[in-house]
Amino acid sequence: MSERDDFRRTLAYGETAIGHLRKNEIPAYPRNYELWYTYAAGFNHALNKTVNEILRTRGKISVAEVSKVYDQFIAPTRLGERIEEVGGKLSTEIADVVGMIESSLTATSDYCVSLDEATRRLSGTTDRESVSGIVQSLIKVTKDTETTNRKLEHQLADSRRQIAELQESLEAIRYESLTDELTTLANRKHFDQSMERAIAECEQSNQPFALLLTDIDHFKKFNDTYGHQTGDQVLRLVALAVKQNVKGQDVACRYGGEEFAVILPRTNLRQAVVVAEHIREAVYSKELVKRSTGENLGRITISIGVASWRRGDNSQTLIERSDCSLYAAKRGGRNLVRCETDTDVNLDTRVA
Repeated sequence: MSERDDFRRTLAYGETAIGHLRKNEIPAYPRNYELWYTYAAGFNHALNKTVNEILRTRGKISVAEVSKVYDQFIAPTRLGERIEEVGGKLSTEIADVVGMIESSLTATSDYCVSLDEATRRLSGTTDRESVSGIVQSLIKVTKDTETTNRKLEHQLADSRRQIAELQESLEAIRYESLTDELTTLANRKHFDQSMERAIAECEQSNQPFALLLTDIDHFKKFNDTYGHQTGDQVLRLVALAVKQNVKGQDVACRYGGEEFAVILPRTNLRQAVVVAEHIREAVYSKELVKRSTGENLGRITISIGVASWRRGDNSQTLIERSDCSLYAAKRGGRNLVRCETDTDVNLDTRVA
């Protein structure tokens, strides 16, 4: 997407955010503006759902409610605090396990000392009563050590369980940090990381690698006409079509507001065009029905641009060629797939 398109799209989000601030009489502090900008962009599904419920129930949202929603869904420290909390618990569990191991080593050492002492005493006496006393003492030490070991086994089993749960929590946090909540596709952060990995792999293996950039046709008009909730339904519909037409090694992402990207490792340009056509056809084959009223809203269409990795490419150069191909599809009438080698793709220009 060109800088001019970014300007137009983000300015529209900004104007919508200001409108919400004005309508709800919310001070235009940076955090309040950020909340409404996020709401307008539609990236945070849980935030939009919460705000929509408040607006549906009372018609307006208060300053206190805006602050609460911000702290719950946007506050920059939220993810870091969760990681710190889980990391702290994990450190405590590991420290406990280390303590248990030390206790076990101490108990084993004490038992060895008792065995050595019993051996020494037995070698120095033949008196039946003394031998019996030494054996009884050794039996008691053995039972005590066995009891201690059983206790340690139970404690270790419990710690293993808790550590496994904490590891699952960390993985859930990691997944959340790399996933777009509305569509459940990878988010922009994941896209950027995956692009770097894919390019590094291509530079080493010289295997083909392709990128699809997808844009929903006339999405802003659709969103303005039918509202954000129906717009979210459209985004989920397109995301589902993308998911159903990619393989396990492929990375499907929500790239921007109504834009999606698909990274196709080990895929040449011709193969990538076939994948793109399947995605386009899958989207067009579905009719959208408004959930609240049952109204048939017709079909959604998407435009797709395709480019393949060339030696010397970085993320930006590959994205730019995919972007040029996307805008050739827009110029051609939309609901089309265009790749960088098509005759109507001008890699030096982009048209809004």
